[in-house]
Amino acid sequence: MTSGLITDAVILTVDASNRAFEGGWVSFNDGQITGVGPAETRPDPALFDQVTCLHGHLVLPGLVNSHTHSAMILFRGRSEGHSLLTMEGWYNTIREPELSLLASDIPPAVALSCAEMLLSGTTTFCDQYFFASEIAKAAGESGIRAVVAYGIVQLGDHARGEQELAEAAAFIEHQRSADGRIIPWFGPHAPYVDNSEDLLRAEAAMAVKYGVGLHLHMAAGPEDNTETMARYGLTATQALWRDGFFAGRVHAAHCLNLSDADIAIFAAAPAASVAYCATAGLRSGRPGACPAVALRAAGVTVALGTDNVAANNSYDMIAEMRMAGLVASHREGMAQPISSADLLRMATIDGARALGLDHQIGSLEPGKAADIIAVDMRGAGYSETPDYETLMVYSGSGRDVAHVWVSGEHLVADRRLQRRPYADIRSDYSATYRAFWARVERNKKVT
Repeated sequence: MTSGLITDAVILTVDASNRAFEGGWVSFNDGQITGVGPAETRPDPALFDQVTCLHGHLVLPGLVNSHTHSAMILFRGRSEGHSLLTMEGWYNTIREPELSLLASDIPPAVALSCAEMLLSGTTTFCDQYFFASEIAKAAGESGIRAVVAYGIVQLGDHARGEQELAEAAAFIEHQRSADGRIIPWFGPHAPYVDNSEDLLRAEAAMAVKYGVGLHLHMAAGPEDNTETMARYGLTATQALWRDGFFAGRVHAAHCLNLSDADIAIFAAAPAASVAYCATAGLRSGRPGACPAVALRAAGVTVALGTDNVAANNSYDMIAEMRMAGLVASHREGMAQPISSADLLRMATIDGARALGLDHQIGSLEPGKAADIIAVDMRGAGYSETPDYETLMVYSGSGRDVAHVWVSGEHLVADRRLQRRPYADIRSDYSATYRAFWARVERNKKVT
């Protein structure tokens, strides 16, 4: 593997001290960062195989999209006027067409999602969906880093739940010996809404057995609590805590209407985190918003996610940082209760921490993986500033990402994918998209 040196850029390390270096440098070798610092400490460029001068660029850790469903790019623009955070909206616009999905539909869809993520600066994403093996393979081929949770939807079918649990376990056993950039998890879709109590207990036990995380939707609306309040007088979060669900790593998406007692449970759990998906929450029409400020104040790790691009329509994590900040300001009734620097941390090191990867990614520090992005600040919308985080969060765009490295591999150079041309990825996807939706229409006529 080649060694590399990035020079003459503004470096945001996102380390514990949030160090920044104007005219700084980052070096890497064998996929790991070997140094970072100010201009006067720059090593000799002749010592490196690849030297990239990035004057006018902001260099920072790769962004972490902590919640999405990459294959659902097939549903982009297909749920307008419906809330995907309600059973009605999800079932009618997503779940029914999903019944026509074939395994062969998944790789072209995931390939396009990974392309869009890489081109906008995401180097790691956390996925939850069916066809986990196909997702893992396609993500691996793109070069991106991913946590792939095997999505489990039971919907009252006991036999289906048992089968899905067995297949999820088989996926984890296989994937743990495969590509090291792709990490397998369990993905119960939603507690009590479409996963029974017995299945949730079994999933939690299996996750502890394998030492992997649980990625699920939680507190996306009052439906989550209906059964548990009627049965136990507890919210779904409290019922899950009572049943030991929080014993291992739990990463919960949305969390729009957590109570103070629910927040205390997240804070007390050994490894619980929240994926704050501000854009998807707003588009859903739900009256609540994730209490990100209160969660962070309680010591809970809060990461950022786009959700799927039927609920969001974009994988742009720079735009998601901006939306997260705006929603928090509106919810709390005050200006910037989450600073731009903290929003960047939520999209990098906190996302890594939520996935149990903060020892490996999320900041530019020697010994960590060389997951690095460069944002071109020479165009319209950027100008001199004393605060580069605010410039990027509130003026920037994922379309300004010019370079991306994952484990030191230059996956995006001058806005172009290096492993496979974007035009080829898009062409394959377009053919799959047309075939899938034609199949959905045919199946409607049959039923």
